[in-house]
Amino acid sequence: MNKLTSLQNAIAQHVQDGDILYAAGFTHLIPFAAGHEIIRQGKKNLTLARATPDLIYDQMVAAGCARKVIFSYMGNPGVGSLRIVRSALEKGELEWEEYSHFGMITRLQAAASGLPFLPMNLTGATDLEAANPLIRRITDPYSGRELIAVPALQPDVAIVHVQRADAQGNAHLWGIVGEQKEVAFAAKRVILTAEEIVDPSVIRSDPNRTLIPGFIVSAVCHVPGAAHPSYAQGYYDRDNEFYLEWDKISADPALTQAYLNEWVYGVPDREAYWAKLGAEKHEKLKVPALMSEAVNYGKY
Repeated sequence: MNKLTSLQNAIAQHVQDGDILYAAGFTHLIPFAAGHEIIRQGKKNLTLARATPDLIYDQMVAAGCARKVIFSYMGNPGVGSLRIVRSALEKGELEWEEYSHFGMITRLQAAASGLPFLPMNLTGATDLEAANPLIRRITDPYSGRELIAVPALQPDVAIVHVQRADAQGNAHLWGIVGEQKEVAFAAKRVILTAEEIVDPSVIRSDPNRTLIPGFIVSAVCHVPGAAHPSYAQGYYDRDNEFYLEWDKISADPALTQAYLNEWVYGVPDREAYWAKLGAEKHEKLKVPALMSEAVNYGKY
């Protein structure tokens, strides 16, 4: 089944006001293009879940898309706070739930497994238990040992950016692997954005790299450059200059709105956004090829 569609159509069809939305990706492959399209379409009252909220959630909160955030670590990586999200939390304008990294992944794994919760070993993060009543202690029925339980997290929609996929949604992903696989299996609907759309034979040539199978994917969108200002391993580098610049922009509501007006509302799609970045920025973000060794799968 061909699931190719535009990102505009995918967001309009699969992201509804009030949804629990999980934008996946750890360090790289963060789906900024999809976040910007959600802002452009004026989606509201979303619960934004993510193990490591990046700048994209700062921007979505600034645009008025969110009513709640579910997270573990939160910050502008290597720079400081997510100023807009933090301010909204401190003012009581945003609901929130906080977990450890492993707690967030365990919640996704529970949903992916069809379980209501999963246990974890006790951690040193007892303050999280005090702040979050959904983190509960239980007794191991076999040993009597005390454990932590966290509830399943089933997003209404997961957005996953990958390096390449076929039109059916079978996707290759490499580099730093985060929670993409877990959230894709946990979510009710999955929007896949890809740097490249390739023939199914390319995907079948390396089955071990297929972390997302097509049967769980709702829509496939060809969106080169979708992860900027984060990076896509093998395609373009992280735009560290922008992460530093965002710290200044997000400190000023007027500058934040000006950014959204110019770079989100002011462009129709990611293609126009990428063109607006310009040739000089494209050149800075280029990465040299570093190919892995070929793998012989033999005859089958």
